[in-house]
Parts: sequence; C-alpha cells; structure tokens
Amino acid sequence: MTRFLDTNILLYSISTDPDESEKRLIAEAALAEPINALSVQVLQEFYVESTRTTRRNPVSHEMAAKLMGTWSRFPLQPITPELMFLALEIRERYQFSYWDAAVVAAAQTLGCSELWSEDMQHTQAVGSVTIVNPFLDTAQR
Repeated sequence: MTRFLDTNILLYSISTDPDESEKRLIAEAALAEPINALSVQVLQEFYVESTRTTRRNPVSHEMAAKLMGTWSRFPLQPITPELMFLALEIRERYQFSYWDAAVVAAAQTLGCSELWSEDMQHTQAVGSVTIVNPFLDTAQR
C-alpha cells in the first residue's frame, strides 16, 4: 500500500500551536513511515503556507527547503499535462476544487490506495483512492 499525503499533513508536522499538538504527533508518525507519496504541488503548497509571513510561526526559506528535500525521499508525482487533464476530469465529476482534484489525480497516478487529508470527505472513494482523515477520533470513523 502507498499512502498519498496532502499538504495539511506536512503543515501539521511542523505546527507549534498547542491546540494542534495531537495532529502534529499523528503527522510526524505518518511521515516516519516509508509508505508515503507526495506531489510537486503538495510540496509547493507546503512552501507557500509554511513561509507565509502572516502565519503564526512561519519557517524560514532554508528550513522549508530542507524539509522539502527530506520529504522528496518519497515517490514524488510531477505536474504534467496528463495530470492536469485528469484533475479536470475529477474536478468535473466530483465537484472538487481544481487543487483538491489535482491532489487526487496525483494519488491515482502514483497508484496510491489512500489519500490522507482533512480537506475532503472521509472515506469517499475516488476511483481507486480512498480519502482518509487521520485526525478524526476513532469514534467518528
């Protein structure tokens, strides 16, 4: 099994907000496992959001780049015309935002069975990919 990680997983892994400590632990544990996959889009979104000056505790360019380099040990889906057109199809069929559809398209292209994200509907199947919100209490799953 390969698990695709959305941007919010990466962002929670660096969170210093005490209210997000449980999510940070879940994200850190996920990133320690070798079964993950990412996309160039997810890494780009991470960079933009983690270094944003309006963020509570922004990270430096150097730290964000270092983390992105570390996470590139996972399979990494590039942005291609084929991926873009698949994202457009997914967006139309499932009514996702284009950016969420592009994440799903990347997960499908890499052959992932799960997409970990809190931004989409938990347990929704999109083709061969099932969306999982790892931050839900087990009672909510």
